[in-house]
Amino acid sequence: MANALLQGVEISASQFLDIFNHYDNDGNGYIEGKELQNFIKELQQARKQAGLELTDQMKAFVAEYEKNTEGKIGIVELVQILPTEENFLLFFRQQLKSCAEFMQAWRNYDADHSGYIEADELKVRQSYEKRCDFANCPVDSHVCAPDVTLKIFDSNNDGKLCLLEMARLLPDQENFLLKFQGVKMPRKEFNKIFELYDKDGNGYMDENELDALLKDLCEKNKKVLDSNKIPTYKTAIMALSDGGKLYRTELALVLCADN
Repeated sequence: MANALLQGVEISASQFLDIFNHYDNDGNGYIEGKELQNFIKELQQARKQAGLELTDQMKAFVAEYEKNTEGKIGIVELVQILPTEENFLLFFRQQLKSCAEFMQAWRNYDADHSGYIEADELKVRQSYEKRCDFANCPVDSHVCAPDVTLKIFDSNNDGKLCLLEMARLLPDQENFLLKFQGVKMPRKEFNKIFELYDKDGNGYMDENELDALLKDLCEKNKKVLDSNKIPTYKTAIMALSDGGKLYRTELALVLCADN
């Protein structure tokens, strides 16, 4: 099946998802190691069988990863390689301006602040965006439909999207949320940390309080977090805040293992 799809001149959103899932054998959200080597080999074979040359993007991709046994790619990297229908490709590009904009988009969709984006929230938000007719919004209704979005990102098939699932929109090198997976803490410890850094006890952290927390986390977890990227971490996390007020629930999305 994947071989036939790889021969296509243009790949739909549904076909793209089938291809990604076919090569992501362990379902971890990435095509890596042997999975990636198999994809490269079969991509070359499929294009040859179809009488098609590799595109410039494909050639660059093969050159970078063909002999790199440690390489891995996610949805974002794959969508740049395959001849995907234009509106689907633009949908991904539209979401990737910065980590902070990604976090702000998450906050907008999670209307009830439950920590999940559910089908109804997807439907309401996407309907609103279509009515607004944003000049730069390229999303087509069949690409943007809640059931398609859930199929693409709902890796555990629970019918709703958590922050980490939606973070697959971010390129691997920009996905700071993956790094924070290594420093997440149990709820009890998280609550103590929140209260410790909420210096004035007003129930939320401001930018300075978050900055102090991030500096200490980076110092304690030097192998995982990069202290040079504290401004990036801070800007992205504060995008979840309510007018500069970062409440416990929002910070828990990033730091609490029980969330």
